[in-house]
Amino acid sequence: MHNTAAPVDPLFTWIESTAFSTWLREEPSIWAFPFVLILHTWGLAFLVGANVAIGVRILGAARGVPLGSMERYYRVMWLGFWVNAVSGVALLIAYPTKALTNPLFFVKLTLVAVGVLLASRIRAHIRELTSTDLRPMPGGVRMLAMASLLCWAASIAAGRYLAYTYSRLLVDFNA
Repeated sequence: MHNTAAPVDPLFTWIESTAFSTWLREEPSIWAFPFVLILHTWGLAFLVGANVAIGVRILGAARGVPLGSMERYYRVMWLGFWVNAVSGVALLIAYPTKALTNPLFFVKLTLVAVGVLLASRIRAHIRELTSTDLRPMPGGVRMLAMASLLCWAASIAAGRYLAYTYSRLLVDFNA
C-alpha cells in the first residue's frame, strides 16, 4: 500500500530532520531512545499507579486506610504526568509521522485527558474528607473511580498498540 503525501508531510520532514529527532532514532546508546522509553514507563507507573491506588480504595479495598490521607498521592500522580508529558513529546519528536498519522494516538491522548479530568474530580471529593475519615464514598464517586480505572487501562492498551498499528513510520518510509 502506497501512501500519498499528506499536507503536513513538510512539517513531519522538518521535525524528523532535526538533530534531536535524528539522535533519538539513530543513536545506539541506551541514553537515547531506550532511556526515553524507560522514563515514559516510569512516569506511567507513577501516574497510573497513584490513580489505581486511589480508585481501588474508593471501590472498597483497604477499608482501614483513610481515603483523605491518600490525597497526597496526587503529588506522585502529577510527577508521573509531567515525566510522561516530557518523555512523550520526545517520543513524538523521534517519530512524528508514526504517531500523528495513527488515529489510535489521538484515542490514547483523549483517554489520558479524560483520565486526568476524572482524577481531578475524584480529588475534589477526597479533599472534603479528613485524613482519618473511613466513611465509604457515595455511589457517584465510586462510578468516577470505576470510569477512571477503565480509562487508564484503555489508555495503556492504546499506547501499547501504537507500536503495532502504524501505517507510516517516517515521511519517506511506509510500514
